Amino acid sequence: MQVPADTRLADELADDDVVEMANLTTAQTGVPGTIFISTAMGGHRPRVKYFLQPGRSQPSFSVAIADTPTVVADSLPVRVVRQRSPQVTDWVSRSKDALLEFWHHGDTWTQPEVNDFIQKLQRV
Repeated sequence: MQVPADTRLADELADDDVVEMANLTTAQTGVPGTIFISTAMGGHRPRVKYFLQPGRSQPSFSVAIADTPTVVADSLPVRVVRQRSPQVTDWVSRSKDALLEFWHHGDTWTQPEVNDFIQKLQRV
């Protein structure tokens, strides 16, 4: 299955929308690399982005936050997507309800609420 190229984070953040976001580390998720989470951004459906290294201009792949998480866009080498996407989709499955709550309502949370949410996410 061919998926579209993943949009650079810098382009997604160029909109004037206010979003809460966090770059989660391996220690927080159990997945080697960085998983970017955010509240609703642009016209996208709920999703997370995976990076080998965090940064607005770094290549990434996006995984839908859904009952069956799938890669919906990618700009990383195929070998990286094949290696990391099972771990990222597993993590999204474990955290789906919390991630959806953050996506839809996190923009109203205080910083302590965001910190508490991040601490409660499950690791793989």
